[in-house]
Amino acid sequence: MSDHIAELRARQARAREMGGEEGLKRHRESGRLPVRERIEMLVDPDSWFEIGALALPEMRGERHVPGDAAVTGFGLLDGRRVGVIGIDSSVLAGTTAPVGMRKQGRLIEHAQQKGFPIVLLCDADGGRIPDVMGWRFSTLPLDFQTFLKRTDGGPDVPRAAAVLGPSYGDSALHASTADFVVMAEFASLALVGPSVIEPATGEKLTDQELGGPERATAVGNAHMVVATEAEAFDAIAAFLSFLPPNSARPAPVAPPADPMTDPTELESIVPLGAKSGYDMRSVIAAIADGGSIMGWADNWGPSLLTCFARLEGNPVGIVANQPIIRAGALDADALRKELAFVRLCDRFNLPLVFLHDVPGLMVGTEAEKAGTLKAYEELALGISTAKVPKLGCVLRKAYGGGHFAMGGRPTHPDFLFAWPSAELGFMAPDTGIRTVHRRQLEATLAKEGRAAHEALLQELQSEWTAISEPWEAAANLAFDDIIEPGRTREVLIQALAVAWGEGERVRP
Repeated sequence: MSDHIAELRARQARAREMGGEEGLKRHRESGRLPVRERIEMLVDPDSWFEIGALALPEMRGERHVPGDAAVTGFGLLDGRRVGVIGIDSSVLAGTTAPVGMRKQGRLIEHAQQKGFPIVLLCDADGGRIPDVMGWRFSTLPLDFQTFLKRTDGGPDVPRAAAVLGPSYGDSALHASTADFVVMAEFASLALVGPSVIEPATGEKLTDQELGGPERATAVGNAHMVVATEAEAFDAIAAFLSFLPPNSARPAPVAPPADPMTDPTELESIVPLGAKSGYDMRSVIAAIADGGSIMGWADNWGPSLLTCFARLEGNPVGIVANQPIIRAGALDADALRKELAFVRLCDRFNLPLVFLHDVPGLMVGTEAEKAGTLKAYEELALGISTAKVPKLGCVLRKAYGGGHFAMGGRPTHPDFLFAWPSAELGFMAPDTGIRTVHRRQLEATLAKEGRAAHEALLQELQSEWTAISEPWEAAANLAFDDIIEPGRTREVLIQALAVAWGEGERVRP
C-alpha cells in the first residue's frame, strides 16, 4: 500500500504543477495569476474540496496537461458553499477538450442538484485542436440541459463569472450563463478570438478591440469592470451576499444600517421642474442602507440604473431612471437590461423597488430599428408576472409607456406611492398639448395671431398640469399614498414587510 500511496502523491503533485515552470512563467508575465492561486484567493482558507484533479486529456502527446486544463471543486465563500470551475490557461492557453468539458459538466450538475451557487473563473482560448476536430466536435460531452440552465424543474442556483483574461469559446459560453459577470480591465470576452476572426472575415483585431471591457459592458455581456483579480473575487462575494444559495431559499438578511445620506435631504436633492437634471444615485444613497449598494450593468442602457441594495438589512433590487442621461428616457437597451434584472431578482427572491422619474420611451426610426416595441412588450410582461414583492414611487414624472415600464399600476405592484411633486399622464405636457390640441392651436394662430395662440397655450398647459398632479390619482387609488420625500425609506421598509406577509420570504 505504501507504494500505491507514494504513486498517488506523486501524481497529485504533478497535477498541481499546472503549466509547469515555463508555462507559469509566461502566464505570470502576462499579468495574470495561476488558477490555483485564484481559487485560494476566492474561497475561505482550508475549505477547498477538489474533484477531477487527476484527469488527463483523451488525446495525449508529449506535453503533460494536468487536469485537462481545468480545476473543479467546492469551497466555502464567506462561509457558504460554492462550486468552482477554474480554467487553467497556463496549460495550452486553457483550451477545452472532452475530458475537461466533462469535468466542468459534472461540477455544474453536482452544484445544481445540491443547491450551491456556481463560480466560473474564465480565461481560455476556445476549443483545443485537434481534440475537437471533425467528428469529435459533434460528440463533445456538452449537455445543454445542465450546462446552460437547470431544466429538470429543481431550484435555480446563482452563477457568477470572473473574466480574467482572453475568454473565448467555452469560457465565453460560461460567462453568458452567469447572472453576474465581472471583468478585469485587461481581459476580453467574445464568442471567438482574433485568431479565428481574421481568417474568417479578414478583420484584424486586438483582444481589447474585439471584446474588451468597454465593448462587453456596453452590450450587457459583462456587468462590472475592476482593475485587479482580487477586486473581481471581492465583487463576486458581494454579489452572492445578496442572493440565497438557490431559488428555494430566502435571500439572506444582513444587520441594518443607516443610509449614507440623511433621507430628509431628498427634498433638495431632486429639483422641481421635469427637465432639471440630477443623479439618481444620490436618491438611492438616501434610501438604501449605507454601504449596501452594488451596481449591476451600469454601462448597458445607462439611462436606467439597476442595483442591489438593502432596506433595513433586507436585500432588494432597485430599478431607477437616471435623469442625467437622456433625461431618463428608456431605449431598447435599457428595457432589455431591466427585464434581465427583474428576472434575476424574481428568480432569487429579491423584492423590486422602482423609482420613477421617466419622460417616456425613446421614439423615432432609430428606436424602432433597435426593437424598442418588442423589448417594451417583453418587459411589461416580465414585470407583471414577477412574483416577488414590487414597490414603486414616482418622484417627479412618469409619462406614457415609460411609467408602465417602471412598474406602473397595470403591472400589478403591491404598493405604488408618489411624492407631492409627481406628474403623470400618457404623454409629457409639452408634447401632449401640441399633439392633442394641434388643430385648435393652429387655428387660433391663423385667425387671432401670436398673442392669442400663446394665451391658449398657457391655458392648456395649466389644465394639463392640473390633471397631471398626484392628488386626483390618489383620490382614485391609482396611488396608495402621497408621501413626503424624507419618508420614502421608512415607507418602503414598512410596505416591504406587508408585501412579504408572515410566510417564508420565497416567491410562490
